Amino acid sequence: MDKLIRDAHQIIDAAISAVKPDLLIRRRVKLKDSHLHIGREKFRLSDFEKIFIIGAGKASAFMAREMEELLGQHLFYGVVSVKYGYSAPCRKIRILEAGHPVIDKNSLTATRDILEVAQQAGEKDLVLCLLSGGGSALLEQIPPNFSLPELQKVFELLLGCGANIEEINTVRKHLSLVKGGQLARAIAPATCASIILSDVIGDPLESIASGPTAPDSTTFQDAWQVIEKYQLPDKLPATIRQYLLSGVNGNLPETLKTDDPIFNRVHNIILGSNSESLKAAAKKAGGLGYNTLVLSSRIQGEAREVAKVLAGLVQEIQQNNVPVKKPACLLMGGETTVTLKGKGKGGRNQELTLAALLAMKNIRKKYLIASVGTDGSDGPTDAAGGMVHPGIWEQANSLGLNPLDYLQKNNAYPFLEKTGGLIKTGPTGTNVMDVIFALVR
Repeated sequence: MDKLIRDAHQIIDAAISAVKPDLLIRRRVKLKDSHLHIGREKFRLSDFEKIFIIGAGKASAFMAREMEELLGQHLFYGVVSVKYGYSAPCRKIRILEAGHPVIDKNSLTATRDILEVAQQAGEKDLVLCLLSGGGSALLEQIPPNFSLPELQKVFELLLGCGANIEEINTVRKHLSLVKGGQLARAIAPATCASIILSDVIGDPLESIASGPTAPDSTTFQDAWQVIEKYQLPDKLPATIRQYLLSGVNGNLPETLKTDDPIFNRVHNIILGSNSESLKAAAKKAGGLGYNTLVLSSRIQGEAREVAKVLAGLVQEIQQNNVPVKKPACLLMGGETTVTLKGKGKGGRNQELTLAALLAMKNIRKKYLIASVGTDGSDGPTDAAGGMVHPGIWEQANSLGLNPLDYLQKNNAYPFLEKTGGLIKTGPTGTNVMDVIFALVR
């Protein structure tokens, strides 16, 4: 098992390193021939009097540091909002820390300062907007109709009911004055170029960080349908319920749509995604001697159900060498969800691995199943995720631990902590959802 564990850590390191903001920016953002090249987009520097940087997300401080280094004297000023502990040293860009996954007062304060920068940019200026996962909580301006504690209550309900990120963001956009393209309105008439690390399945621009600079196809009606789907209407604060229903009835302005002329001067550019992380992980696994297969970068659904499917595939490989021959590395990415029924400690990745351990039952053939958040943060814990293998069963038995009891209470963290299955990377400076894989020998 020691080799499997060592290999797993190398695969995780490769997956995260491939989507580090500094590497991605050095590779895809260039200053050349008096132009700023961002992916396939090109901006002539002489067209702009000033260049500002704003942004929000777990990776945005590290993106800001690299962009500041690249732009040098061309950069005028900037403000970026990041999760507590995810800061990076900058000179011209102020890095402000705020709450995640639930917004706090600092989220609102940081957004106020970001909007001040956006609004001082003129027609002859360029605003670079650095967006990454976590931006939805870190960039927020709320309507005067309700309070911050009431908004926090809504997202605690959404995070605990099993709603996926796109559903959560649909509601977020319709309880905000900055999401759903509304930041682009604040930036206008300046030119806006958003540089984006995607943490959403399929990389939809309108969902990443709740699409502050992208047109929004969702409506108040869609947001209300999410609330009804998870049986939340009676649990919402009355002011929030009234606000959403007022929007449904057409009494509030919608988020910005594709035909809005503001988007004529907006460029949204995906810099990195989960697919790249999986490719790097597969390459590393291949170098370690595994036959690799990437199943999908679009995995979603309940963590426990995904775990059962993955465990079934592992057993199929063990028994029949399909869908890939041993020694095998089976990889997938995306973002699962957890419907909270207990009051334990953990996150979706830890829950997935604990559920996978139970699905593998007492199988002792060599395998390892791991699930890791590329941002280094899994739920409200200091772990990135977890790994399980036959040795975890043995350790649990020796300690008299029943994994089912822990799973039923959504209490994966202490179980994995006691059995040696936690994975801790610390803040990674990036965020492209989760990497889930199995090693079979």
